[in-house]
Amino acid sequence: MAGHLKTGPVAVLMGGLSAEREVSLSSGAQCAQALRDAGYDVVTLDAGRDLAARLADLKPAVVFNALHGRWGEDGCVQGLLEWMAIPYTHSGVRASALAMDKTSAKAAFVAAGLPVVTSVIAKREEVAERHILPVPYVVKPNNEGSSVGIYIVREGANAPRLAETMPEEVMVETYAPGRELTVAVLGDRALTVTDIITSGWYDYDAKYAPGGSRHVVPAEIPEEIAAACLDYALRAHRALGCRGLSRTDMRWDESRGLDGLILLETNTQPGMTPTSLAPEQAAHCGISFPALCAWLVEDASCNR
Repeated sequence: MAGHLKTGPVAVLMGGLSAEREVSLSSGAQCAQALRDAGYDVVTLDAGRDLAARLADLKPAVVFNALHGRWGEDGCVQGLLEWMAIPYTHSGVRASALAMDKTSAKAAFVAAGLPVVTSVIAKREEVAERHILPVPYVVKPNNEGSSVGIYIVREGANAPRLAETMPEEVMVETYAPGRELTVAVLGDRALTVTDIITSGWYDYDAKYAPGGSRHVVPAEIPEEIAAACLDYALRAHRALGCRGLSRTDMRWDESRGLDGLILLETNTQPGMTPTSLAPEQAAHCGISFPALCAWLVEDASCNR
């Protein structure tokens, strides 16, 4: 902790310009308080278009990146911080950009021998005209998180009419049935497996609304499946070149055993409230929320 404290404050970046602004404000406020509890001098910054000028004035020792969504976790703010030579938490430019682009991330997973579902990129108008893949399938933006803009097309349904806020090109992928499992990786350690229980799809409301989901930590699943989840998450973290903290989401079809375990995506900026999935797993492993935030500050770097 002493190394960074000698040179200036920790600037917690939060809010920003993406569809996940409100989630980021919540994450950032709670990370800032946790860092103060851990003994750091902390300043919070709502990341607007004047961010570079504000950082130049502040001269922080470290940036704690609590941004979510586009511009905050897709390599953009990471590139700015690299250019300004300010150490920052979580993944670097390449890993952030790669993970946020679902098609590119899947290619990296396939190259690493990890199981993923079939997917294609299609024009929004084409998706509305016909079934691009056999039903059931999922339509989602290629570069958003927090289940923003996801459509599930089930048996007997017409092709979906996508909102105009959806990008011109979207990802269409085969629906993976089963239980929603997730694993956080901290440094070079996969923490544990969480089973996310909801009454339906794990959408934005299920993730963030009170009572939207229930987390079972550790997941009550066979040892073979738990071991595979930890292995897949660590391999995904490494395949993308992540550092710091990441979280990898999976689906498991119990009827198919190990063959039913599918990797969905890796989040390089997972939610960071004390009850979010990754901090919950850290707490299960004996790492308090202030200790987790402090670990991320001490892991911060640039030029990676």
